[in-house]
Amino acid sequence: MSATTRASDVETRPVGLSTDDLPFLFDDHHRALADTVRAAVRDVVALEAKGHGNDTDRAIVASLGAHTLLHGFAPTAGSVDLRAICLVREGLGWASGNADSLFAVQGLGTYPIHAFGNDAQRDRWLATARDGTHVAAFALTEPEAGTDVASLRTRAERVGDRWSITGEKVFISNAPIADRFVLFANADPSRGRRGITAFVVPRDTAGLTVEGPTALVADHSIGALHLDGCVVDDDCRLGAVGDGFKIAMATLDTFRVSVGAAAVGMARRALDEATHRAVARAQFGRSIGEQQQIQAYLADMVTELDAARLLVLRAARLRDEGAASITQEAAIAKMFATEAAQRIIDRALQIHGGSGVMRGVAVERLYREVRALRIYEGTTEIQKVVIASRLLERERARLPST
Repeated sequence: MSATTRASDVETRPVGLSTDDLPFLFDDHHRALADTVRAAVRDVVALEAKGHGNDTDRAIVASLGAHTLLHGFAPTAGSVDLRAICLVREGLGWASGNADSLFAVQGLGTYPIHAFGNDAQRDRWLATARDGTHVAAFALTEPEAGTDVASLRTRAERVGDRWSITGEKVFISNAPIADRFVLFANADPSRGRRGITAFVVPRDTAGLTVEGPTALVADHSIGALHLDGCVVDDDCRLGAVGDGFKIAMATLDTFRVSVGAAAVGMARRALDEATHRAVARAQFGRSIGEQQQIQAYLADMVTELDAARLLVLRAARLRDEGAASITQEAAIAKMFATEAAQRIIDRALQIHGGSGVMRGVAVERLYREVRALRIYEGTTEIQKVVIASRLLERERARLPST
């Protein structure tokens, strides 16, 4: 078996999706979308079977666009359908963590233009993002500004009707192949986070240097940006000066739930592999699935997977139905689903024994891929702070004023 899923595996073992066994949480168009997701997964697997690299990654983004799966990041009518995005990430997470990341970051680099750009900006950049001919990225993280976004040091200085941007960005997914970046810089450091401003920076802008890919434990298109007096016109600014922090947080809040969906897809694949292994592998004259310890592992795995799916889809459905805020629900879903997926995949690898740590075995790939999900778009530790803070805020509001 290759490091990614073989095309034959996808055909003989259909990708399990939550529309199959949790239909009451979806609408008819989501159930129809499931067929498109499965077709897209087959195409992604076939592309990755030819090898990895920038050309393959761009081909994957184009393929996702051809299947119309990128349209949901910037719908021409209605609002973003978060359950649909979660469904895509669940399917891609099952098959390829790299493809899932390419999809998600295309969304992070597209949604801010859709939600906060003006008509001219939408006309200029969204069509090619939807069809996957241009790759998008989201450039927020810096060497000294990860979780603490307000401390970013990249500066934007206004020069007439243009902006000169200087600074450094790291761990920027899609950077090696991106055609443009939604990039955040502080236009007024004296105002702290209220000075942060968002820009769309094309890759070929003078003064911008892209480095990468950065080698990580799992295949991932990621790199760094260096901006040395990088000049963009004012019509590349998204929103008003100082709106950048709001734009960044609104974007991350929108997509944070879908990180949990990717974790669910990875965990489901691990459970599939572990269940097959428990039946097919014999020791001491019987299948290892007859051993009570293996049964206990499987029981824990399926229970945690179901709990994760329900938490993810609760948050996504609340947003789709117009909830004013899902900050706490999204934090709970992201925290629990990613942590549970790590445990599920670890148990699946244990059930495989020595073969589980061999390159080319699915659970080995999943073991490497899942780790980053507990960090990006808000670490588990930060999600706990968010959850507890919201809980305490509500209790304080109940107390009589003194």
